[in-house]
Amino acid sequence: MESKTVHLYTDGSSLGNPGHGGYGLILEWVGKSYKKELSQGFIRTTNNRMELLAVIVGLEKLKKVPMQVVVYSDSKYVVDAVEKKWVFRWEKTNFKDKKNSDLWKRFLKVYKKHDVQFQWIKGHNMHPQNERCDQLAVNAAKGKELIADTVFQQSEQSDSK
Repeated sequence: MESKTVHLYTDGSSLGNPGHGGYGLILEWVGKSYKKELSQGFIRTTNNRMELLAVIVGLEKLKKVPMQVVVYSDSKYVVDAVEKKWVFRWEKTNFKDKKNSDLWKRFLKVYKKHDVQFQWIKGHNMHPQNERCDQLAVNAAKGKELIADTVFQQSEQSDSK
């Protein structure tokens, strides 16, 4: 029988906050040797957006629904928002006055398809997958194929008016 459990390791990076950013993630299927690494860099974004986007993209890559997913993240912002149920309160107020509402809405859409648990891990603590995700995120942020985080850039422009 095929394993329905996946470990998702994630990290986000921003070189300047805001600045060039990137995320890195590793998907590992429990009981299989198969794993997948993904990363992407952005022209101008924030660390928190990249931390959250790594989780979203990892969950979106899962083709089978529902899966049991354990997300390992060093982001207190992401882990606490879900584990302390803040994001569900934010959802009830349509994310009024909350940053990154576009990503939180996207997160909830994919989160609700799976059985997801979060595990906070201390960053830069020699955890092999976390170190690898950090490397992927930083390399993506420094890369040449950066794309626009258009929602963030639009919000920045409207904030400066």
